[in-house]
Amino acid sequence: MARHPLTGAKVWLALLVVYVVWGSTYLGILLAIRTIPVFMMGALRFLIAGALLYAWSIRRGDRSDRPGRKQWLAAAFVGALLFPIGNTGVAWAEQHVSTGVASLVIATMPLWMALFDRIGYGQRLGRIAIVGLGIGFAGAALLAAPTGSDRVDIAGIVVLLVSAIGWAIGSLYSRRAPLPRRPGVSSSMQMLVGGAILTLVAAGHGDFSSVHHVSTESILALGYLVIFGSILAFSAYAWLLRVARTSLVSTYAYVNPLVAVFLGWGFENETISARTLIAGALILGAVALIVTPPREAPRETLAVPARGR
Repeated sequence: MARHPLTGAKVWLALLVVYVVWGSTYLGILLAIRTIPVFMMGALRFLIAGALLYAWSIRRGDRSDRPGRKQWLAAAFVGALLFPIGNTGVAWAEQHVSTGVASLVIATMPLWMALFDRIGYGQRLGRIAIVGLGIGFAGAALLAAPTGSDRVDIAGIVVLLVSAIGWAIGSLYSRRAPLPRRPGVSSSMQMLVGGAILTLVAAGHGDFSSVHHVSTESILALGYLVIFGSILAFSAYAWLLRVARTSLVSTYAYVNPLVAVFLGWGFENETISARTLIAGALILGAVALIVTPPREAPRETLAVPARGR
């Protein structure tokens, strides 16, 4: 079945949002956690974003699709995997390992998604997409490869691997979970649960009592993460998981580090080396291969939401 041109345009627009905005959140998180503890920052980010999005979306669309106990349980499972484990795990790990090492480990997420999609749901990847995944990982590895005498913290690496795996499992399960059909309602529920869990973690970790001063820079960064990183980009990501190929959606993990590097160059005066340019070319080439529809299974270009089954 051919994809409607309007749907295809929406997919690319949503991908562009995820590519650019989530790439910029590396800088946003760095600025936010300078004066806001990691777990507290995550709790505030997802509670505020979830509450705003829920209040806006619950009164729009098909109101018969109201969340019940089954939907909240599914949102709790997905939200716990995506936010306390997937997102905040990365923020915590970046206190112990370099950004380059963190980017390299998180760039394995598409490989985990492809593996779990194959094992759990029997989804096959075309040969071109498999080659693209390999090239994309090579580009991310070249981009993030540590230089000099960088030491790797084992605990940080383990947390990053768990974060990548948790995000992959949560993303795949959300495609078939009994979540509300309205993407805004579904996304907000997941953020609310994730924020609630992080509030408990922050309280237990003593984050709230350890704050003495929060800078204007951190407040503005938190606001950016709430509005753009969570409400806008995550809503686009949740919608993409329902309508696009897993291999296509997961390309953001390769593009985000590239965006982050150039933002670092623009705002933090970081130099861009020949290695960065070569890695960027590999990443963009990988995306071009992965987004090529597989000839063996043209229907895979438009996934059927599980809600209708």
